[in-house]
Amino acid sequence: MIAIVDYGVGNLFSLRSSFAALGVEAAVTGDPAAIRAAEKIVLPGVGAFRDAAAKLRETGLGELVAGQARAGKPLLGICLGMQLLLEKSYEFGEWDGLGLVPGAVRPIRDVIPAGLKVPQMGWNALRFTNPSPIFRDSRPGEYVYFVHSYYCDAPAEYVSAVTEYGAPLTAAVRRGNVYGCQFHPEKSGPVGLRILRAFSEGEVGA
Repeated sequence: MIAIVDYGVGNLFSLRSSFAALGVEAAVTGDPAAIRAAEKIVLPGVGAFRDAAAKLRETGLGELVAGQARAGKPLLGICLGMQLLLEKSYEFGEWDGLGLVPGAVRPIRDVIPAGLKVPQMGWNALRFTNPSPIFRDSRPGEYVYFVHSYYCDAPAEYVSAVTEYGAPLTAAVRRGNVYGCQFHPEKSGPVGLRILRAFSEGEVGA
């Protein structure tokens, strides 16, 4: 079973519906026992980093999820959930993340041309930079759906895909059994379903 972590932030039921369409058992849960019992974990998230990080801290779910990932359980962060995997965010201040992937979350406005709109919203293509099992069924140039104003500034060795939006922006990260997608696979049609299937079925451990 895959545990979709419910901490009050995220596109939970679209994710569950996507896994259901693949015939994969997934439960939306904030129950620590269920998360410990799950084979894999998905950390969703939309909105502000500060608020999401506070909710993870207040519920104790951030420490639990990080502990499970450090013990080797596969973890997939999506959108804000990916950003929370990093060490810090500079979104309206400085905030601590889970520290599972080196790097920091920074404004895309600082690195893209002035004429481009923020947030990046809509479909954009993937370019793969390092191998990642979740892209086993994906091809370079396939389009996925983004909505974000901040990007993950991570060391190149942990970046598995980028997307071009006036500058190369991190689209996916991987550190061992920890994965992140800045885009929304649950909103990315057949391409996104193949990514979720690869995470659910594949050997995605360390």
